[in-house]
Amino acid sequence: MFTRFTSSALALAVSLGTVMSCQAEVTGKDYTAAFNQVHQINAGDLNVGYVDIGPKDGQPVILLHGWPYDIHSYADVAPALAAKGYRVIVPSLRGYGTTRFLSDKTPRNGQPSALAKDIVNLMDALNIKQAVFAGYDWGARTADIVAALWPERVKSLVSVSGYLIGSQAVGKQPLPPKAELQWWYQFYFATERGAQGYAKNTHDFARLIWSQASPDWKFSDATFNASAKSLDNPDHVAVTLSNYRWRLGLEKGEHKYDSYEQKLATLPTISVPTITIEGGNNGAPHPAPEAYASKFTGKYEHRTFGATVGHNPPQEDPQDFVKAVVDADKL
Repeated sequence: MFTRFTSSALALAVSLGTVMSCQAEVTGKDYTAAFNQVHQINAGDLNVGYVDIGPKDGQPVILLHGWPYDIHSYADVAPALAAKGYRVIVPSLRGYGTTRFLSDKTPRNGQPSALAKDIVNLMDALNIKQAVFAGYDWGARTADIVAALWPERVKSLVSVSGYLIGSQAVGKQPLPPKAELQWWYQFYFATERGAQGYAKNTHDFARLIWSQASPDWKFSDATFNASAKSLDNPDHVAVTLSNYRWRLGLEKGEHKYDSYEQKLATLPTISVPTITIEGGNNGAPHPAPEAYASKFTGKYEHRTFGATVGHNPPQEDPQDFVKAVVDADKL
């Protein structure tokens, strides 16, 4: 038989449960809305725009986007990870979104090691000693470099298309004709015509790349436009041209990154726990998984996503991407 006390206690428990449930629902909505509430912080050469969601005492996760995409690639992934208790940081890389150079005199340099140092600087500015990293395209390359040069800052890694560390010496080597054809835009960007064409048609160019890189991804105009706005950054074209010209050895880069490039030129192994991912229908240039497996010397696993998943797995298959990040954290 219930006493007045047990009846009251039960009512209180139900009431608290209802409140907690409502708070959880509100929190979930706040996580989703966070992509419209971008934070800004000075870090190194940049004032970085970034999304920061989830409990501040949660395990930090840094999610890095590619070219020509933006932070909205993680619009589903980040809230799902935050709901699991992670603190999720999604920064706009240099040349994207609200990220800006602090000085007009800083070269609009897109060399890969510069982007990696940007992320380490961001971690320092946010007082994050170590994080789980995940990325694709430029984001995967950046995460790979951080893991190789600053392994103490990386708890674990999720890298789409695996090992993407290169060097100017490697970039100068000719590839078989079919492979060269996949890199058509890199050669286009090496020309003045390409520079002018990309500046004039940035959004149309990005839409074409999205379609080629993910042939089965039927993204909506709304989805594309949400990211395309980030490409209107005043430094986007310059950083993009610099990135691809540097890879071909057409730009020297900045001397302050020379020591990093010397280490990266040795194609160092990555020792942190890693899960690599490949889309089942990735239309962008990418290495075969068996070609890079030996470059990961720690705990390692490879996953190939579904047959229709292309170059942008976090946006095309967010559920499996979230699982990969959680699983990598547990390696």
